[in-house]
Amino acid sequence: MTEHELWLTRLFNDYLAGVANTILGLFNLQAHNPARPWENWLTTELLVVLLIMVMVAVIRGGLSVDKPGRMQHLVEVVWGFLGDTAEDTGIHHPAKYLPYFGTLFIFILTCNLIGIIPAFESPTMFPWVPCGCAIATFLYYNFWGFREQGIGTYLKHFAGPMPALAPLMVPIELVSHMARPLSLTIRLFANMFAGEQVTIAFLKLTFLIAPAVFMGLHVFVSFLQAYIFALLTMIYVSGAVAHEH
Repeated sequence: MTEHELWLTRLFNDYLAGVANTILGLFNLQAHNPARPWENWLTTELLVVLLIMVMVAVIRGGLSVDKPGRMQHLVEVVWGFLGDTAEDTGIHHPAKYLPYFGTLFIFILTCNLIGIIPAFESPTMFPWVPCGCAIATFLYYNFWGFREQGIGTYLKHFAGPMPALAPLMVPIELVSHMARPLSLTIRLFANMFAGEQVTIAFLKLTFLIAPAVFMGLHVFVSFLQAYIFALLTMIYVSGAVAHEH
């Protein structure tokens, strides 16, 4: 058992250790501790996915044009806000990209906020979760770049505006694009890890007022980091699909 094993992780390790080891074996991998292969970030991430799925099912069951509920209003506000933000970044028809932007924003936000609950930890304070989101974004915007522009036209973006500059621009552009997943990962991971540690430290040292202040700050940082991640994703998609570039 790990030193800080959450109750949810303990349940997974007690009853589903064989499942985790089997999945790892399919990829020729092995856990550091085969007897306790599940880690806090993974079990909490799975819980976040389950919560989002339940929330979507509840909202979908209560959708109404005449009498929309509070949750439907909230989702519509988020959807409209993300749509306006996408247009501001230069995406002319953002509707087809909004499902990914919305899913990414809600997933990261939920992962950030769940750490406020004493029995859980934010999965985004571990580098693997931000890294997964960053890789998904990297694949997503390049996929749409190739689809919207065509392979030849999209690859020409890496050569710059002048053929004579291509030998210089291609390496620079490649390094720039390859650095994006790393930048997204470090930004989200570092901010959430730092916020979590500050909150935990003040919870141990003081009572009531100071922890409440820092928990409020944690909520603010959670929203801000989810928004920044989604905003950067929109900027990358905008640059990949814009024909005028």
